[in-house]
Amino acid sequence: MTRGDRIGHPFRDQGLLQQALTHRSAGAPHNERLEFLGDSIVNLIVAEALFMRWPKADEGALTRARAALVCESALAALARELQLGERLILGPGEMKSGGHRRDSILADAFEAVVAAICLDAGFEACRARVLPWFEAPMAAVPVGKPGKDPKTRLQEWLQARQKPLPVYELVSETGDDHARHFRVRCRLTDPAAITEGEGSSRRLAEQQAAAAAIEQLDSK
Repeated sequence: MTRGDRIGHPFRDQGLLQQALTHRSAGAPHNERLEFLGDSIVNLIVAEALFMRWPKADEGALTRARAALVCESALAALARELQLGERLILGPGEMKSGGHRRDSILADAFEAVVAAICLDAGFEACRARVLPWFEAPMAAVPVGKPGKDPKTRLQEWLQARQKPLPVYELVSETGDDHARHFRVRCRLTDPAAITEGEGSSRRLAEQQAAAAAIEQLDSK
């Protein structure tokens, strides 16, 4: 594990990590086989977590939620939080065309890194490392109703009770251009509440802040 490494796993076999970060444009061994394995591992980890988190959700709700959490754009966002883009090994053509910023390449690399961790340390260690990466996105998915995002649900809750709409404030924006990190505050006046959310985009941070506000309202 190198300094500044956001993956957080001390690889015994550094070759696995290097392969996971090598795009096919850079030659063999590249990450396509690891990506194949990682796709199944990520789906299993997320499916199990949703199954345990939502004991009353039906198959349809679980399937839709998993699809939202493991789609290309969602995995690419996680890859950016882990700063995988700047560590990718790309061929000259992909480097020139900005492949390190492309969602498809980032999502594939994320899955490959997950597979590399699993092969290096076993499934239990892999799940322990990977599951926290999905905690915030998972918390932003409304239980049993993945079709509606938290901001919409919060707005509808307030409007139904003729309450003032929430105000979202940007608390901080940090990181390099390719790995921005946003912190947003959601402020309610009636009922009074202040919650915060974080994410790789302002939109994701707002959704998480709204999800936290919904949890507070539901608990009252």
